[in-house]
Amino acid sequence: MHGIHEIVIKVQAEMGNPMASVTIDPSGNYLTLESNSGVKRFHAIWLRDNAPDPETRSQGNGQRLIALRDIPAETRIGSAEVKNGGLVVSFEPENKSVVFDLGWLEANGYDQGSVRQSGWTSDQVETWNSGLMADVPVGDFAELTKGGAALRDWLGLVVKYGFGKVVNGPVESGALFKVVDLFGYVRETNYGRHFEVRTEVNPTNLAFTGLGLQAHTDNPYRDPVPSVQVLYCLESSAAGGENMVVDGFAAALRLREENEDYFNVLADHCAQFEYSGEDGVCLTSRRPMIELAPDGELVGIRFNNRSLGAVTDVPFEKMDMYYAAYRRLGEIIDDEAMEVSFRLEPGEAFVVDNTRVLHARKGYSGEGTRWLQGCYSDKDGLRSRYNGMLRETVREAAE
Repeated sequence: MHGIHEIVIKVQAEMGNPMASVTIDPSGNYLTLESNSGVKRFHAIWLRDNAPDPETRSQGNGQRLIALRDIPAETRIGSAEVKNGGLVVSFEPENKSVVFDLGWLEANGYDQGSVRQSGWTSDQVETWNSGLMADVPVGDFAELTKGGAALRDWLGLVVKYGFGKVVNGPVESGALFKVVDLFGYVRETNYGRHFEVRTEVNPTNLAFTGLGLQAHTDNPYRDPVPSVQVLYCLESSAAGGENMVVDGFAAALRLREENEDYFNVLADHCAQFEYSGEDGVCLTSRRPMIELAPDGELVGIRFNNRSLGAVTDVPFEKMDMYYAAYRRLGEIIDDEAMEVSFRLEPGEAFVVDNTRVLHARKGYSGEGTRWLQGCYSDKDGLRSRYNGMLRETVREAAE
């Protein structure tokens, strides 16, 4: 530490960056970065592990070239300064100097300062209710297939709201695969690469009848659950059958505001989901209806009255409350103030984040026809496509 207990350097960063200063803890265990956007602390070992230099990370794909065992356990910060819009850090005992981008540090700061309320959501997520009816995310099929800004912006809306429509697509069997090709890959299940949604005699699933369906997430009995669903309309002359979507995150947060104990009991205990409607198929899973990450982030909703098995993971003393909470969540989901509805015409589809947004269908008559095809995908592909396009946009703007 060169005999200096504290190093403070304040410079006016170049290229429009705000005034920034860095302070090293006397032990060298961490530093404090202060700028117009706030104060954040970073540990020496965290910074060293995330060093972007060519010896630590591949410059081609960003993956680490070393393991944590290759970094000295006694790593400390020897010096640090803000210079030319970056943070230059020297690590001891390696005597290694690394430059960190200030914007990257700001985006990846983990020093939150205060504990967030259970049920918080990512900055990329915007919850909604029926007020979104007039502004449903829509993409034109021909424009989306060209890629570019139209696809990037539509994918961004799907990430933000959890669903999006596609219009003016081809009216042909299998066209839904062209929608999936925009962002990912089909996930095959026991229903096949895709499934038909129309009235059947002696159906294996209630989805294949003209009955109305309560808003639900699909396949809660799977681990992992398919995280994206695509429904594509090929025929639509039957009366009724409008599609509805409900933001499960908004419903869960409304439940929390009304009764935090209800929210907690659904988040703290697993429900049992099951499906065995076909020979040789017996799917089961144990997951909470409201799923939280360890830090309290709201990350998933599983709600499907048709597939709920016997709930056995709730203590006797809390079962009454559990069912009261389950009933109230269902009432919130059924509230028309929470739903966005639209009718799919031939050549139209919608894509839904099946870990967040519930979908439903109003009943339809036996006259006329209603034929949709559905399939599953996963949102890691959708997010990857969006993030890649977003990064490319930022790179081009910087050139």
